[in-house]
Amino acid sequence: MQAAAAVNLLERLFGGWVRVVSAATLRADAQAGLLGAVLVLPQGIAFATLAGLPPEYGLYTAIVPVIIAALFGSSWHVLSGPTNANSLALFAMLSPLALAFSPAYIQMALAVTVLVGVMQWLIGALRLGALANFISPATLFGFTSGAAVLIGVYALPDVLGLTAARDHGAAAVLAHVIDQLKAVQLEALAVAGMTLGVALLVRRLRPNWPYMLAGLLAATALGWAWMQYVSAVPPPLRTVGQIATPWPKFAVPSVSWAALSELLGLAFALTIVALGQSISIAKAIAARSGQRIDANREFRGQGLSNIVGGFFSSYVSCGSLNRSLPNLEAGARTPLAAVFSALLLLGLVAASASLLAQIPRAALAALLLLVAAFLLDLHRWKQLFKLSRTEFGVALTTLVATVSLRLEIAILLGTLLSLMSFLYRTSKPAMRTMGFDSWALERQFVVLADSKTPLPECPQLKLLRMEGEVYFGATQHVADTLHALRHLPRPQKHLLVMGKSMNFIDLAGAQLWEAELNARRAMGGDLYFHRPRPAVVRMWQTTGFTRLLGPEHQFPDKRSAIARIFSKLDPAICRQCTARIFWECRKAPGPDAAPCPDPSSPSPPISA
Repeated sequence: MQAAAAVNLLERLFGGWVRVVSAATLRADAQAGLLGAVLVLPQGIAFATLAGLPPEYGLYTAIVPVIIAALFGSSWHVLSGPTNANSLALFAMLSPLALAFSPAYIQMALAVTVLVGVMQWLIGALRLGALANFISPATLFGFTSGAAVLIGVYALPDVLGLTAARDHGAAAVLAHVIDQLKAVQLEALAVAGMTLGVALLVRRLRPNWPYMLAGLLAATALGWAWMQYVSAVPPPLRTVGQIATPWPKFAVPSVSWAALSELLGLAFALTIVALGQSISIAKAIAARSGQRIDANREFRGQGLSNIVGGFFSSYVSCGSLNRSLPNLEAGARTPLAAVFSALLLLGLVAASASLLAQIPRAALAALLLLVAAFLLDLHRWKQLFKLSRTEFGVALTTLVATVSLRLEIAILLGTLLSLMSFLYRTSKPAMRTMGFDSWALERQFVVLADSKTPLPECPQLKLLRMEGEVYFGATQHVADTLHALRHLPRPQKHLLVMGKSMNFIDLAGAQLWEAELNARRAMGGDLYFHRPRPAVVRMWQTTGFTRLLGPEHQFPDKRSAIARIFSKLDPAICRQCTARIFWECRKAPGPDAAPCPDPSSPSPPISA
């Protein structure tokens, strides 16, 4: 009983993954965690330098925040820590305020991290995570594809054994690679090729094995042998090198109150950057793993990781795509893979610093190329192009923006394009003229435009099916359509609107229908509704439209609606009519040539 209570408590604190932990998942998580620890070594050092901080701060950020975000977040596979975008954004915002790498700069970076964490946690606590739902699948796909391109581009210098580019943009890195092609190191290419070859071979022959780790070990052995027995002359094969022992230190960030107030605005901007990346990466990984993401819990977990991390010498962290995807591909089963990654990072550096220093940077870069190749799903691009050119355009624009602009700008741009596309589609709701396909007892109520043969219409009553929401963005289109119907050479004065597919109207929509009612009555006709939705009726009652329309103008079925409206039609026009589409027309006098049904036949039902 006590064990069950303890499990329930842990599940409430950390999530449902607690119940799936077993010896098998622990083994898989430990293997994936080892790969994550090795991958973050050079990245943590490089990203800290980009942020204007000493290298060890990148390693600190790969320990405490990683554990907190994994345990208290929503995703089972996302690895948090230092990222390229956060590092560059932090440097761009703080460098005007203090000298990079100086003690004052470091304290500002830590203080901003705590502020970012508080804002992130508040977003999750106030349940504003639903804002993440506006990141459309097309935007997410474009973002992940653009990130794949960036991962591949940034990995190229290490794969080719070239020096790092001075500038950090993708175009600058590519230009640097092209300019330095004559200086390519054959040994770096050989190590990268060995990594890719072994990883792909193990993945094909032994899918359950940690193929990335196998490729890394094989490449490290090759690099060591090359340096020992083949090429001892400069330039040597570049490796990770010696790193400081990453023991995070607890300290309260020391900044003045004046500086703190100035940092609040910067913290808000960084919050958007970090959350945009985190939720996009979490959703991208979830799309591959099949897991459901709780955005509010994810935001709270990320916020808590930055709050705690800021007191343990860590700067702003968030989900990292080029570590999360390898974590998933390496077989991680629960968030404990992230915990193992952080703990193994401590243990590996402390116990095997000299061995880890021998890992070729070309091998790590080759693994990133492999990740980029898996992430850039060309088959899905072809499928998206066939299914929806609009969604394809959104995804492509997001990809280009991800490569050429900042990541948060790319996500924002893709989201805005998706919303604009949605608003454009909903601003033109379908308004279809309806009729009957025959005089059979089981005749169908059909869209006249879809009929292969022309079908007649009543010259006095228009049957119109409304499909979509009538809100402020759609009222112009609906008003224009209704105006055109009233100004035909021989307009139908009465209008029956089939409203069961009109799910929502706002104040502008209610005012539109009031204007249409007045216009119909002014021309001697009237306006009627068939099965309006409860939400629509409530809005009409609130605005007073129900009183103007009258309850006798709303009908629960087509049969009663047509029977009631037919009694209001002009008998003189009925006598000249040859359409005779309603069952009531059988009783009306008219031309002998009219296709009137047998008067002894029972009234048929109307099928929608």
